[in-house]
Order: sequence, then C-alpha cells, then structure tokens
Amino acid sequence: MSESITGVGTEMQSYYGRPIVKEPVWQPEIPTYLFTGGIAGGCSLLHGFARVAGYERLAKTALYVGAAADVVSPALLISDLGRPERFLNMLRVFKVTSPMSVGSWILFVSGGASNTAAALELVGRLRPVKWVAELVSFAAGAPLATYTGTLFADTAIPVWHEARKELPWLFGASAAASAGAATAIFLPPKESGPARRLAVAGVAVELGVMEAMQHRLGFVGEVYKKEAAGKLARASKVLTAAGAAALAARGRRSRGAAVAGSALVLAGELALRWSVFRAGFQSARDPRYTVIPQKQRKQQAQSK
Repeated sequence: MSESITGVGTEMQSYYGRPIVKEPVWQPEIPTYLFTGGIAGGCSLLHGFARVAGYERLAKTALYVGAAADVVSPALLISDLGRPERFLNMLRVFKVTSPMSVGSWILFVSGGASNTAAALELVGRLRPVKWVAELVSFAAGAPLATYTGTLFADTAIPVWHEARKELPWLFGASAAASAGAATAIFLPPKESGPARRLAVAGVAVELGVMEAMQHRLGFVGEVYKKEAAGKLARASKVLTAAGAAALAARGRRSRGAAVAGSALVLAGELALRWSVFRAGFQSARDPRYTVIPQKQRKQQAQSK
C-alpha cells in the first residue's frame, strides 16, 4: 500500500485494490428509518411536555404523529432485514453492550407504548392504562431519537466511528426539528407555537453540531463535501435553514407559511439522514480514511 501522512490528497491503493473496511450492508430503507424513528422519538418527548404544560391539542397531535411514525419504522427495518422473524430474533436477548440489541428493544417498547396510548386516546377508554403507556413512550423518546447515532458510531466505518461524539447529538437535534415540523403541519398557527419553536431550535442546534463535527473530523470529514453525501449535506443545510426561517418569520401568522416551512424542514432532515448514510459508504471505499487517521493516532501516541 502506498502511504503518505503528509500527502493527504494523494491517492492510496490497498492490497489488490480491495477495500480495507467493508461497505455497510444496509439498504435504502435505513436512512428513511432513521428519519421516521427520529420523528417518533421527538414526538414522544413533545407529547409529554405539551401534556404537562396544558397544550392538549398539541399533545394529541404529537401523540398521533409519533404513533404513525412508530408504525412505519419497524416496517422499514423489517424490509431491510428481509424477513420479519429476523427482527423478532433480535428481541430474544437484551445485550447492554450492543447498540443493535438495545435499539431493537427501544423501538419495540416505544412503538408498543405510543400506539397503545394513541389508540386509547382515540377511543377514550382505559385512561390509567393510557397514562402508563404515555409515560413509557416519553421515557423511550430520547433513546429512540439518539440510539441510531450510537449504532452508526459503533461500526468500523471511518466517518461514522470518528464522529462518535457528535452523531447522537446530531441525530437528536434532527429528531427534535423533525418532530416539531411534522406536528406543526397539522395545527393552526395559534396552537402550533411550541412545535414551531422546537423545529427552529432543532435546526439551529443541528447546523451547529454538523459544522463542529466536520471541523473536528478534519480530513475524514471531507466526504461530506464530495459526491452524493456532499450534495445531500448542502441540500439539507439550504432546506432546513429556509424552513426554519419561514417558521420563525411568518409561521405564527400564516398557516401556509407554517406548512411550507415545516415541509422544507422535513425535506432537509431526510436529506441529512441520507447524507450521513451515503458518507459512510464513501469513506469505506477509500482506504485513506482508514489508514491516515490510524497513523496520525500512532504518531500522537509516540510523541507523548
């Protein structure tokens, strides 16, 4: 293998042209699952806080939106796995050290709780059971919104593993923005204030975390400026920023602006998930992103 720490831009070839790290085996359903799972997790939290604060219509809307996302998410995951029994097999054990195992249980618990609460809210029955289901759904909200960031970072894919400090925060901020935007679409402006503010705040935090992550990643983070991942990252920034601006400026007065702004935010958040997904494939393909960071860490250790 040709090696050059100083020549980061130099082409590097692995033995026989084979990749050092295998590309992910996940299919296109996964980035969509990341998106819907983020909505579900964010809506669980939004529902809980809205219920406590007395925003009843907002709470109900967030509950129904989150429950719908919790129905779609397992379907996407099962489609990626190929057979339903493979998802059930992941529930046979609970392994704290495995993000996949923990995540499967989080998804299972969250989906069961949110859909139980939504169904009982709809029929107006068994209120004590509904309250318990809402509490469980709220407790699972934050883990559901962020565990996929930990799952990605737990792989050997360079751009994911090196971003292990930022990915859970990035996915959590994206989930907040997605949940706020998805809920605001179904409410009149006078009742969607907290949801709109959550969407705007989520976008602001997400953009900041994304910039900080790319800066810290340095050379490895350049995949977010190249090829498909780069195009998707740029589209995400433009769409989310435009959507947040519309929600902040006119969303409180115009239903049309609120819907349009929310739609832009949702489109941008979906693009973000796809950008992170495609970045993993791009960094796995190029041996430089695996070898150079390893050599840099070795040099730093030797200099101490």
